[in-house]
Amino acid sequence: MKHIISVLVENHAGVLSRISGLFSRRAFNIDSLAVGVTDDPKVSRITIIVDGNQHTVEQVEKQLNKLIDVIKVKRFDRDEHIARELVLIKVLASSEKRAEIMTVAEVTGAEIIDISLTTMTLQLADTYAHVQRLEEIVRPYGILEVVRTGTIAIQKGAEAITHKK
Repeated sequence: MKHIISVLVENHAGVLSRISGLFSRRAFNIDSLAVGVTDDPKVSRITIIVDGNQHTVEQVEKQLNKLIDVIKVKRFDRDEHIARELVLIKVLASSEKRAEIMTVAEVTGAEIIDISLTTMTLQLADTYAHVQRLEEIVRPYGILEVVRTGTIAIQKGAEAITHKK
């Protein structure tokens, strides 16, 4: 089962290495990893997607909480978060196929962010499943390049994961 873990950490060198090392030492695979600063430049948020059973994820949470640079750890339950991923997909786009690709972009909610004589680049920020679906739909046109961010997630409702008291 996939689990989303949000970790607030002090924003300085070596923190990501220590966190990824923790996963590596336990032979625990990270499916997705996204890091960015928060509203406070001294604090970063790391969003980690892992596949494992409940016990293993609980152990990882406990180990994360023991790291000095970690401020807060939160594992999201299935329905308490909003998650998104960003993808950029460059596809072959002959003049005969451009209208079709533009229709695909419109129907899927993707945005066309670059056009050349032979290619189009699409952008989509959506759920993992929708990003996958766009990639499958445009594959027959010929994908030249795909760039994806890791998944980021935020808690639904008024509650917030913050370093502030």
